[in-house]
Amino acid sequence: MESFRIEVPQQQLDDLAQRLARTRWPDEVADSGWEHGPPVEYLHGLVEHWRHRYDWREQEARLNEHPQFTSEIDGQRVHLLHVRSPEPDALPLLLTHGWPSSIAEYLDVIGPLTDPRGHGAAGAQAFHLVIPSPPGYGFSGPTAESGWGSERIARAWIELMSRLGYERYGVQGGDWGTWISREVALRAPERVVGVHTNGLITFPTGAPGEMEELTEVDHARMASWERYMNELYGYKLIQSTKPRSLAFALADSPVGQLAWIVGALREWTDCVESPDEALGVDRILTTVMLYWLTGTAHSSARSFVETPDTAEHAEAEGALAGLEIGRVPHGVAVFPKDVLAPVRPFAERLNNIVRWTEHDRGGTFPAAEVPDLFTADVREFFASLPR
Repeated sequence: MESFRIEVPQQQLDDLAQRLARTRWPDEVADSGWEHGPPVEYLHGLVEHWRHRYDWREQEARLNEHPQFTSEIDGQRVHLLHVRSPEPDALPLLLTHGWPSSIAEYLDVIGPLTDPRGHGAAGAQAFHLVIPSPPGYGFSGPTAESGWGSERIARAWIELMSRLGYERYGVQGGDWGTWISREVALRAPERVVGVHTNGLITFPTGAPGEMEELTEVDHARMASWERYMNELYGYKLIQSTKPRSLAFALADSPVGQLAWIVGALREWTDCVESPDEALGVDRILTTVMLYWLTGTAHSSARSFVETPDTAEHAEAEGALAGLEIGRVPHGVAVFPKDVLAPVRPFAERLNNIVRWTEHDRGGTFPAAEVPDLFTADVREFFASLPR
């Protein structure tokens, strides 16, 4: 385990500034709004902020406030934040983000989760936080070989926690991180205290009569799949089939990388018009920078090839999950702008659900969008579990 600090060479930042200044802007159909992707005018405003007001060195310093390390696991460098709590009874907690997110998603919850006493919540459950970037993301990338799906990453996470000296711990994941977190529990149920997820994806199994037990809310969530498949699925089709074709554009154009991420954030955050309402402009740009500066547009997109979120994958996982995952308590947090809100009866077939919370605000990135709700949900779930 080696200490690590983010120190981006100034040459990279100068190159970025030159590329932003030379942006070749596309044409646009009048009055199309967000229908075809981010509006040119909106993106132009973000780029102007990026060029003239955004301060990477300030964001870099904020990230470097927290202890960081790298460790080679299964031939791949893994980068992580490791922030220990001052509380003697703190529970180790492994947090895993998805796409298009980064370790920056958790910056607002690190303090409250590690030091509740210092954040006005004396007596609340405290955590030693381990926040790695999955292989292919951020400073854990790019990956040099294929095969880094959720199963292999889960094995790497189990090894990582062993190297840190944690034999019993909780896991938490959002978006793609839910697959990884549940795989950790599946493969090391004797070590995992509990699994907490947001953005859990659920599928019907085709069993006779299973649709009859659904509520109106469940049916509405099932119906949301139609919009997802018809209007929002483009990113997934490209990244799960031809990620390299896309990578040539994103690796060469920072505005292209920005547009690709912002298009997803707009649909997956709890916003009215644009994602900066939910995340703030600087948070969005820091996320983009962690893809751009590390050159991980391609390797992060490949994660969709490595771990397809299909019904067939879910059924295969379920056949294994029935053997072990039922031993591990699972808490599910549901937010109104989850990209695909879970259906509880389907979730209960594959998981030992002991807590299910429906929140009234927030989206796919609750640690950044609604850190107060995220922090409280995580604390209450793990505080309720035996060690």
